[in-house]
Amino acid sequence: MPPAESMEPSPDPWSTPGTTPGEPGTWPPSPGRAWTAWPRRPKDRIWLHVLLLVATALTTTIVGADQYYSFLTDFGARRVIVRSALPFLLGGLWYSLTILAILGAHEMGHYLACRYYRISASLPYFIPFPPLLFVTGTLGAVIRIRQPFGSKRQLFDVGVAGPFAGFLVALPALFVGLSLSNVARVPSNFVGFDLGEPLLYQFASRLLRGPIPDGYSVNLHPMAFAAWLGLLVTMLNLLPFWQLDGGHVSYAVFGRRSRIVSLATAAITIVLTFVSLSWSLWALLMVVILVVVGPSHPPIADENAALDPSRRWLAVAALAVFVVCFMPAPIQPLDLLHR
Repeated sequence: MPPAESMEPSPDPWSTPGTTPGEPGTWPPSPGRAWTAWPRRPKDRIWLHVLLLVATALTTTIVGADQYYSFLTDFGARRVIVRSALPFLLGGLWYSLTILAILGAHEMGHYLACRYYRISASLPYFIPFPPLLFVTGTLGAVIRIRQPFGSKRQLFDVGVAGPFAGFLVALPALFVGLSLSNVARVPSNFVGFDLGEPLLYQFASRLLRGPIPDGYSVNLHPMAFAAWLGLLVTMLNLLPFWQLDGGHVSYAVFGRRSRIVSLATAAITIVLTFVSLSWSLWALLMVVILVVVGPSHPPIADENAALDPSRRWLAVAALAVFVVCFMPAPIQPLDLLHR
């Protein structure tokens, strides 16, 4: 039987130059010991991370300004005189700062878990997107993990840390944002986007806004829209497929059997395209991955080792977060009065 895994963080191969791979750093090496030089720890290009963050802040603020204007007009029913763009840009910060905080928390959850295990990883890269082409102003954020995971415990902790961290920021933002929102009559000629309502959103809306009369809808404050988008991001990342965060969790729990979960997830996603076309891109990406790479998660050395009870409960908690964030039809261009 392999020895039980230590609870101490794994040794950092870059911490001391010239150590034997997989062993704690000692310098100089003992006489007679084989020695292999490790490369220097890659350095983050701080300027690039800052540049992308500033660019994403700009695109999301522009999107937020448009959302703030729409919010003030109550679905276009009220007239708002625009004398200066500055008040609307400041109003756009409600959306911009909230979505940046949610995305940043998600990626920093991964990053700090990597740092704990001394796994080399980059700082978050925020991805801006032209506000005229995409209603969110961003395609999210990512980090680059430069080392393979050494154990299922590491894989699980790094995978689950991101969705949990992002969710913990999105949760209060949802309640605050809905408290700033209002219920307004939808004009008969209004055509817009019908946003999916996950269980958590339905609970918060019912608690803060009460029953919504026919012909009315919640006029989302920009902060509430950012929180809704945070729930969507959390749901998508927790899909138990391949190397998504949910795929890491699935592999840590089920080992090689997680390939069956990946195949089932892809099949269900394809079925969901008949419910909402907003699933089409995800379904296409999953099919491409299955054809090019296959459904199996990259193997970990201890893939047959069982997770400890505490992490199994965390896996159940991750499933619960996925359920309360799940939207069968995330976004559809529909007349809100005839949904």
